[in-house]
Amino acid sequence: MRARLAIWQSGLCVELREVELKRKPVDMIEASAKGTVPVLVLPNGEVIDESLDIMQWALTQSETNSWQSDQRVDASCRLREAWINTNDHDFKTHLDHYKYSVGYPEFSVEVYRARGEVFLQQLEEQLVTTRFLSGVQFGFTDAAIAPFVRQFALVDKEWFDQAPYPALRNWLTQFLESDAFQQVMKKYTPWKTTTDGVLFGRGVG
Repeated sequence: MRARLAIWQSGLCVELREVELKRKPVDMIEASAKGTVPVLVLPNGEVIDESLDIMQWALTQSETNSWQSDQRVDASCRLREAWINTNDHDFKTHLDHYKYSVGYPEFSVEVYRARGEVFLQQLEEQLVTTRFLSGVQFGFTDAAIAPFVRQFALVDKEWFDQAPYPALRNWLTQFLESDAFQQVMKKYTPWKTTTDGVLFGRGVG
């Protein structure tokens, strides 16, 4: 989702191929042996298969991107980089354990949720003072983190709706109601390659 957000924000046009991970197209595996999404194949054949790297690439393609100011080098920028790093490593691990707790019987779902809450509390403390993680407007840092917080909230929405994170809930609601989210979350028919090479389920985003 965050890769799509950055591409949409940058005003770029790509051929979007929706895939079912249970039926990974051969072309996708040939492009990236990792077998995970997203995978961006550039016109020159270069492949970028990490979502954060795709976001960074998209940002460099647009001189007028309003997220540019979110990338200035200062103390605030270093703090935002730390949040993204925590999100992509510690929080993502806790999210996976919380979301798929049945597969991780070493601890209870409550333990995994509590571990993830450490990061939620950090975000809450920031969002009490600023409307967005990026500052006065939604930016790169928000886009990099919001999809993961959304997943965490959906594991047990009833719990999340009454958890002590009102500023975080408001921030997430703004994201879910935004034009950007509505645009990038459009559903497409899964893409397939037939024996004659015709492509199905294409989408442009």
